[in-house]
Amino acid sequence: MLEKIIETTGFLKSKGIVNPEVGVILGTGLGGLTAKIENRLEVDYKEIPNFPVSTVEGHAGKLIFGDFGNKKIVAMKGRFHYYEGYHPDQIALPIRVLKFLGISNLFLSNAAGGVNPMFQIGDIMIITDHINLQPNPLIGLNDDRIGVRFPDMSEAYDRSLIAKAIRIAGENHIRIQKGVYLGTSGPTFETPAEYKYFRTIGADSVGMSTVTEVIVARHMRLPCFAVSIITDLGVDGKIDYITHEMVQNEAEKAEARMTTIITELISSL
Repeated sequence: MLEKIIETTGFLKSKGIVNPEVGVILGTGLGGLTAKIENRLEVDYKEIPNFPVSTVEGHAGKLIFGDFGNKKIVAMKGRFHYYEGYHPDQIALPIRVLKFLGISNLFLSNAAGGVNPMFQIGDIMIITDHINLQPNPLIGLNDDRIGVRFPDMSEAYDRSLIAKAIRIAGENHIRIQKGVYLGTSGPTFETPAEYKYFRTIGADSVGMSTVTEVIVARHMRLPCFAVSIITDLGVDGKIDYITHEMVQNEAEKAEARMTTIITELISSL
């Protein structure tokens, strides 16, 4: 693993991606944030050694480096999912590469179904914790040069970043929710019984990403901040037919508000 990380990191540095301060991973329908990156350098995933390739509509498959919120950032416009057939190690590699490039904070976004009955479609939920129902990416031999065998997850999502984001949202009159994100394998959307089960065990939103990336980041002691855009509802009486295109459309509607929060949060670091 370490050899692949070093090879991929070296390639990206040779392309000019040097000393980014923040990493950003953008979910379904949320790639438009990258339009605000200035002095940008783009590298297609297919050009990067050892990188997977995005196969999902709404995930462009580009690594973008440049200036954003008065910081140097590197953004993944498109992520990788277990349901695409990728091994957790493959999903983990880009996160490890971002850390080895030099980032000190990781920001993530996703589109998710809301199982909290207080939520509305279009809400932005700041993730305070998660429940992982995907294969753990740390299963297998551990490389102590990367992280410890048993990493602590008592603060998977950085409390100080959450507090700043809540303040920023208030100053900009942006409605937010806070809650627990549950990660499933996908690619099926949930049944009504599954939605009910997820709510019963403590979830507020459910999706098919993010948890693997956060586990890997925390393995390397990298602080994380994440938001879900609530694109559909898994609440009894409000469950409707849902498609991937509908999820994309709802995520895009909320993107400007999410971008405001993340831009000001990155600027505050």
